Amino acid sequence: MEIIVRAYREEDLPAMIRIWNEVVEEGAAFPQEERLTLESGAAFFAAQTYNGVAKERETGRILGLYILHPNNVGRCGHICNASYAVGRANRGLHTGEKLVLDCLEQGRLHGFRILQFNAVVASNLHARHLYERLGFVPLGTIPGGFRRKDGYYEDICPYYHEL
Repeated sequence: MEIIVRAYREEDLPAMIRIWNEVVEEGAAFPQEERLTLESGAAFFAAQTYNGVAKERETGRILGLYILHPNNVGRCGHICNASYAVGRANRGLHTGEKLVLDCLEQGRLHGFRILQFNAVVASNLHARHLYERLGFVPLGTIPGGFRRKDGYYEDICPYYHEL
């Protein structure tokens, strides 16, 4: 299977929203609790600096996505932030790695100097190993910084990567 990453298109929105909502419903990685509708999802993705989608070249099936946006404003506006979502059925195909690598490039192209992750959940070992393998620097641990769907508070680990 050949996976390509490209900018999202309007026709990708139903698949993007479905995948995003899967991760929100799992309650183990994203801070969001509300599911996106077609209307709220269209507005949410349109508000980002850039959205990338990973798709299977042969079928056009969307496997995952990322959002890229400023992490802050003004004197810290050169720092961006991103979130990644890969559909449950498509995990283990190195889709996340392709999304992160494209995001690093898009961050540079959009004039950002640093990509920062504010809240990587400590138990998200696959993501943490990927980020560290790609050169992200861990900044420590924030105890109990993430409330899981079951109400348990788990540590979060911020990361950054110079672009």
